[in-house]
Amino acid sequence: MTTTRAGGFSRPPYDSFNLGDHVGDDPEAVRRNRIRLAEVIGLAPSRLVWMEQVHSRTVAVVDGPRPGPVPVTDALVTTVPELALVVVTADCVPVLLSDDEAGVIGAVHAGRVGARIGIVPKTLETMVAAGARPERIGALLGPAAGGGQYEVPEQMRADVEKYLPGSATTTDRGTPGLDLRAGIRRQLEDAGVGAVAVDPRCTISDETLFSHRRGAPTGRLASVIWMERLR
Repeated sequence: MTTTRAGGFSRPPYDSFNLGDHVGDDPEAVRRNRIRLAEVIGLAPSRLVWMEQVHSRTVAVVDGPRPGPVPVTDALVTTVPELALVVVTADCVPVLLSDDEAGVIGAVHAGRVGARIGIVPKTLETMVAAGARPERIGALLGPAAGGGQYEVPEQMRADVEKYLPGSATTTDRGTPGLDLRAGIRRQLEDAGVGAVAVDPRCTISDETLFSHRRGAPTGRLASVIWMERLR
């Protein structure tokens, strides 16, 4: 699942359901928002695992609740039911992965830097090591900056395209752009991932979503994946 801006306690410019604790928002508002998120998905707040996202290629395997965010990492993998993996974004691509048969899930923060250096393939490798198989993995690419709006210098577009083929695009204004979801989708399919779904919403153009490019400072959306415990 992915949240929107609505339904929380944060005041402008973080209004209102900001889940990011690193963007300058009132910590108490963020705490209340995170409790509300846990209530919505039906888990205790302690069962939500957060990351200190830094645009790295680091993947952490988690096997239980954490006292705080997992430090310096941009992807989480677990085999533990009722442990929710959370990625926060405001233009970057949230990638949620699941092999239901093996009972392995992953959550990835894939911004331009992370996608370029291979955070998604590294997460797939970690999931396979935990028992997943690529052809059984389903992927969801959540709301992110769309190719029609994500404008970058030509040199940057060429550089990212070199390492993430399929990501180069032209914006609606006719300028060089990036569609990271298109590049990640190709990357997943080339890795043999069985099913890839893409949320079509663009964070830059959709004002129900947070977007750092549209208006910083701003809040962060949360994309969450978890496994239910078999009763």
